[in-house]
This record gives sequence, structure tokens and C-alpha cells, in this order.
Amino acid sequence: MRSIRLAFILPLLPLFCSSEPTIIQAAEKKPFNVRDLVQLERASSPVLSPDGRSVVFVLRTTDMEANKGRTDLWMMSTDGKNMRRLTTHEANDWNPRWMGPKTIGFLSTRSGSSQIHALEIDGGEARQLTSLPIDIETFQSTPDGSLIVFSAAVYPECKTIECTVEKDKKIKESKATGRVYDKLFFRHWDTWKDGKRNHLFALRTTGGEPVDLMKGLDADCPLLPFGGIEDYTIAPDGQNVAFSMKKPMGSQEAWSTNDDIWLVPTDGSASPKNISEANEARDSMPVYSPDGKSLAYLAMKQPGYEADRYRVVLYDLASGSQKVLTEAWDRSPDSLTFGAKGARLWVTADHFGQHSIFSIDVRSGKEKLVIKDGSNSSPMETDRGVLYLRNDLRSPADFFVASASGGNERRLSTINQKRLESVGFGDAEPFSFQGAKGDTVYGYVVKPVGFEANQKYPIAFLIHGGPQGSFGNSFHYRWNPQTYAGAGYASVMIDFHGSTGYGQAFTDAIRGDWGGAPFEDLMKGLDAAVAKYPWLDGQRACALGASYGGYMINWIAGHTDRFKCLVAHDGNLDERMAYFDTEELWFPEWEHQGTPWENPEGYAKHNPIDHVKNWKTPMMVVHGSLDYRVVDTQGFSVFTVLQRKGIPSKLLHFPDENHWVLKPHNSILWHDEVLGWLDRWLK
Repeated sequence: MRSIRLAFILPLLPLFCSSEPTIIQAAEKKPFNVRDLVQLERASSPVLSPDGRSVVFVLRTTDMEANKGRTDLWMMSTDGKNMRRLTTHEANDWNPRWMGPKTIGFLSTRSGSSQIHALEIDGGEARQLTSLPIDIETFQSTPDGSLIVFSAAVYPECKTIECTVEKDKKIKESKATGRVYDKLFFRHWDTWKDGKRNHLFALRTTGGEPVDLMKGLDADCPLLPFGGIEDYTIAPDGQNVAFSMKKPMGSQEAWSTNDDIWLVPTDGSASPKNISEANEARDSMPVYSPDGKSLAYLAMKQPGYEADRYRVVLYDLASGSQKVLTEAWDRSPDSLTFGAKGARLWVTADHFGQHSIFSIDVRSGKEKLVIKDGSNSSPMETDRGVLYLRNDLRSPADFFVASASGGNERRLSTINQKRLESVGFGDAEPFSFQGAKGDTVYGYVVKPVGFEANQKYPIAFLIHGGPQGSFGNSFHYRWNPQTYAGAGYASVMIDFHGSTGYGQAFTDAIRGDWGGAPFEDLMKGLDAAVAKYPWLDGQRACALGASYGGYMINWIAGHTDRFKCLVAHDGNLDERMAYFDTEELWFPEWEHQGTPWENPEGYAKHNPIDHVKNWKTPMMVVHGSLDYRVVDTQGFSVFTVLQRKGIPSKLLHFPDENHWVLKPHNSILWHDEVLGWLDRWLK
């Protein structure tokens, strides 16, 4: 998924000095709402200093007047006692990297394009390090700052960057606007393809021209599945780069998940070498050990399946031998970093409704749960223990530190303290029940703000997408249960069969069964919640979902009338036609067990379009026209059915949004319309 960088300036706010684990709430506080949500400051992308005493990170703020955001750089001491803003220029600053003990390199748009800049943390103005005629997408640096590796979009047939600039100029000057394609992808996610590829370049800061490390390759160094940055890392000695790439394969790229790990010298003296060619599934996220002798990366086993379990693999650079460290561990890490001495790896993974931090012993492969609760990210090993970002259902992200074994957890920052000190949240509680196949299934319930046990509350029944995802203990910026809690609703979320964090067999169970066990889990889960919590009003419930959750809303509409209303966001109506409309073909081919012409029964088995005759429930439909994963005609078709059948319905269309609704004012409109729809039918 692609991240969106937004821009804005806000007054300096105190960001540290609290040791409380959560923001203190009071009964008289105003309920949390979407206007609070969109203006929260968001910390991300922390990088630890070479001496382990400071962290530089990105802080995103929001300019409601400009309907966009801004990213700046901040620095915090690892004891949490000092925090200060590093950049204040009216531009986006992001992607920080240490380039020496006191120098921070970063990407910025202050020069009019995305270029690398550097700043001394002791003071002074930022200086521009690159002045290329193309935008730099991401970059990394050696610890001493002598070598930069960056990614940029270029035409693979071009031997120089100037060639790419000239081709762009000719296209811009042409009066013809048509584009010709002879292979897939012709569009991807929310962008039409233009023939460019994201290549890696090496550049010595002492001088010289950038060296294209992927010269002539019709392939990308792809975005990480998690985090939105390119998937590469520089060896400690700066001599080589390890990166993930799908080898050139023409249209097969659209139905293959076979990313491999490649090694290439930074002087461009040799072509990239594939070190994981034997594995036909996805390999990703390479990281060098501190001594540079080994490389760790994540590997799947099942070709064509983007939600297979990641295993941690250790590759010996001298011998070329490799060892799978976590074959017996039934969790799927989505991040990977070495500890300071290389004796252990730090990973994060979904785990029973949490996104937890684990350490892995490099010798034995034994994993240890270190930080369980909340949604945790970016673990960094310091002499104080492990430092990380954490959010949960009641709090956006802040920095925490704990011992390497997980004890003595302490909060280091309260980034949104001023904004949230007068805001009330609903309490959240996990629960479990016996779902489909006799399996234990887990969920969460979130109470309304100002909860009173003797009252009955209407239910916002939230269904997650993916479908291999989780609606767990995390603070979401699009589907946040607290926006419903603030409007007087109780939220119920079920991690149905297909969800992550409960073992790979549970995740795999949804394949070929989209409307089977997951639907059963959802219905049984709502029944279990209503039975367990007498303050839930099961007669006043609205089901809402996006992506697979939107598909499930369309499926629910044809199979039960227990809900007073429905909200379908970017959901498929016709799984058969959706195959021909989408771009990443590996997804439907795995989920429905082949192509529509090879296995038509797989697409017909749980196809909502075949059950529209049963539709009765009022439904609101939301769709963005830049969504090329679930195309907007699917949403338009749902609305057409509802209108033709005379069912109360509403369409909210965003011509400028993709699979998500990201612009601040669009997010406010989304919430106002959706909550208004719930109010109409439940209050």
C-alpha cells in the first residue's frame, strides 16, 4: 500500500514527560469525533542514532484550510526527557537517516522537487545534497554518510537519468494523449502505468554521478508490503546492497508474487545476483547483521499467495548457505531488524488481536514474546532496552521503552496530550466465542462514551478488510471504533476465519469460502456479544465494511435481514467480473482457486450478485474512482440494484480517492454521512 505524505504547520506542543501508560480520561469530557481524529499528530519512521541516545522521527500534522498535511522531523532522547523539532520549513520533510553521529539526512520538497537534504542536529540550516532533475522516492545512507542509495522512477531502457527527463519532456509536449500497452500492469493501485520503473541508484557524497544498480532491468524495487518504502538495505561496509525485486517476467508480474532477494555491488561493477531463486514465493525485507557477515530476510512458501506466513531466513554471505529460523513458529512477522550486537532479531506480528513485539534468538531461532498488548511498531534496541511506537484502541501512537525481556515498560511521550486532554473515549474489551468449525473466534467490543450499564445501546458492527487482516487493539485513522463510540454507538468487531494473528491455518481457512465460515463467525459473534453484554441492543444494529468487508456487506444483504441498515465501502458485487476489472490477479486466483475460465464454480460459490433478489435492507454505498483494486463500477452496480428494487439507499462517491478515503475534508464528509445514515435507522 502506498503511503500519502501530507503537509501543514501547527504550533509547538509539549510532547514528553508523562510516564502514564494511557491518556487519563474524565466523565465530563466531550466525546471523540472525526474532527478530533483528522487533526491528531502522527509519529512514524523513527531511526536510532549511532550512539543509541536519540531517535529522529517524522511527525505529521494536518492543515484543514489547505485540506492536506505536513511532515516535519523531530528528535527525542531515548530517556524521553528531551524532545525538539528539527525542521520547520514550509515543505514536506520525511525519510530521516543518520549520516554520521550528528548529521541527519532526509527527503524534502523544499527545493520544489523531492531531493535529499542534510541537517546538523546541533543547529544550522539544512543543506541540499542532491539536485537531480527527477524526484527521489526514498533513500538510505551508510553510517558515515559517504554513500547514498536512493530509489527513483526511470525508464528502464534509458542509460542515463537525462534520457528519462528527455522522454518525459517529449511526452508532455506531444498533443496526442493516448497510451499504448502490450502487457500487464497497465494500471496499479491508483495510478496508470507510464513505462517507468523504480530503480536503485548509488551515489558517493564526495562526488560523481549516480550509478543505476538495476540498469536495463524492466523491474521495480517494490514497495514493502508494510510501511510504504522501497525494500532494500546497504551493507555495513557500503560495498553491496540487498534488495527485493520481481525478476522481469512481462505480464506474469500481475499474477506472480515471486519477489526475490538480490545482491548488487554499489559500484555497479556487476549485475544483481539472485540469492533466493529457489523459492517461488515472496521474499522480502532483507537486513544485514551488524558485522555484515549475514543477511536476514522474510520468506513465504506458497507461490501466488500474498498472505502466506512469513518465515525468518538467515543467509550466510560467505558460504551462501541459509537457514530458516522460524519454521515452527505459527506467526507471520511483518518487520525485521537486528539487535545492536546481532545476537537477536526484533520482529512485529499480529497476535490474538494485538500487534506484538517478539525477539528471535539468531542461533536457536527461538522466539520470545516481549511486548504483547496494543499495536506496536519500529522496535529499536538501545542500552535502555527496546524502544518502540505503540497505539491502541484508546490512544494514537506514542513512544515507549521496556527492558529487552519486556518488563519495566515506560511511556516516553504524550504527543497528542493537549489535543486529547478534554476528549473522552469508550472502553474496549476483547471477548471470544465458539465460531465456525467449532473453532475459538475472537472479537472486540467498544463501549459508547459516557457509558451507563442500565441503558441499551445501538451497535455499529464493523467488518475488516483484507480479508487476511485483523480488527484488533489498534488506533485506526479511517475505521476507528471511537468515532462511533463518540456518537453514542457500541462497536463490535469480529476476527473471523481468514483473520491474522491466530495461526496460519486459521488465516488460510477463508480460501474458497468467502461467504461460508466468515459469515457464520460474524453472525455467531454478534449473537455472542449481545448475549454477553446486556447493554447491547441486538435489535438496533448496522453492519459496515470496506474492501472484503464491503464484499461481506453485499453478501449479508442477500442472506439475512437482521440489520436495520448496511454500509458497503469499496466492495465487490460480482466476483466473476471483479477478476477482469482488478490489477493484481494473484489475489482472486488464490482466493477463488484459479481463473474464472478454469474454475467458474469458485467465483460463483459465494457471489453476492446472485442473491440480489433477496435484498431488503437499507444500504449506503461508498466508492472512490481511483480505486483500481475494487473498481468503482462495482459500487455503482450495488447502488443501481438498490435503487431499481426501491430499497432506501445512498451513494457517496469520491472522484479523487482510491481504496481509502485520505483527504481530511473527505474523511469528515465520509464520517458525517455514514453516522447520519446510522442515526436515521438506529436512533
